[in-house]
Amino acid sequence: MTTKVYVTDFVNDELEPERKIFGDIANVIAVNAKSQDDLFGVIEDADALMVYHMIHVDQKLINQLNHCKIIVRCGVGFDNIDYKFAAEQGIPVSNVPDYGTEDVADSALGMALTLTRGIHFLNSRLRASIGQWHYTQASFVRRLRGKVFGIVGLGRIGTAAALRAKAFGMDVVFYDPYRSSGTERSLGIRRSESLQELMSQSKVLSLHCPLTDETRHLINRDSLSWMPQGSYLVNTARGAVVNTNDLPGAIATGQLAGAGIDVLDVEPPPEDDPLLVAWRDPNHPCHDRVIVNPHSAFYTVEGLTDMRIKGSTACRRAILGEPIPNVVNGL
Repeated sequence: MTTKVYVTDFVNDELEPERKIFGDIANVIAVNAKSQDDLFGVIEDADALMVYHMIHVDQKLINQLNHCKIIVRCGVGFDNIDYKFAAEQGIPVSNVPDYGTEDVADSALGMALTLTRGIHFLNSRLRASIGQWHYTQASFVRRLRGKVFGIVGLGRIGTAAALRAKAFGMDVVFYDPYRSSGTERSLGIRRSESLQELMSQSKVLSLHCPLTDETRHLINRDSLSWMPQGSYLVNTARGAVVNTNDLPGAIATGQLAGAGIDVLDVEPPPEDDPLLVAWRDPNHPCHDRVIVNPHSAFYTVEGLTDMRIKGSTACRRAILGEPIPNVVNGL
């Protein structure tokens, strides 16, 4: 078969889900690239690219594509693809926005509960033989019912997180200037008209917005100061939405009682990343009060399979000249 689909990164196995979708219309190849540089001289003859989150696809690489019909970002966020330049070259970029909605929402609530109930804190302290074997080590724990669960970005995942937080009896409030009026009524939650208004009342702030010029470093030293003393931050969205360099200070002063971080600006992070240095230091408050995961909130066996099937289906439709779902760059 002369038609070729390249899976650029992250997935490197027998590609059984992809092969079932493509059948006899295309050959699918896993490159297992660790960076964009690994793709030069490899994918120029691609009819379709399936891109995950480990690499960036910029103008230089897109210019090497001779007859690519589609670039699929197998995931929700597509900030690692220069989708605007791809549009100028006539290449549609689509994403897979619905594969892991419940999985990310579950992870966000899992982090929030683990932090606010003192579960991570106590486990960390007891494992290190610090303090008494007694509940009073977590004397900061307060009942969640009625406390504000703040959400930035009420898309699919933000909505799923809102419904879960409601189930725990929390007062769910969101900030999303792009959601139409009435959304709050349909979900039985409250709307904030500004980020500061939201953050100033949030016991837990959970981020579910895309990374854009508008949201880059939205959460920083200044905006963290708006939150009540002893509040919590959870980020399962995009790493660069938070300036994580500001988190160790916020934890040390008690402005934040804890943070759950699934995503970082650079992944894997450098060894000297300030947050990771503090998190690894047994003498820093971050050690007991911060949870770091390796961009895994999206993952379940079922979710990854869904993502692979949906991404492959979009590529198949492009190859066959059929309408493409979830195009994000206007083509």
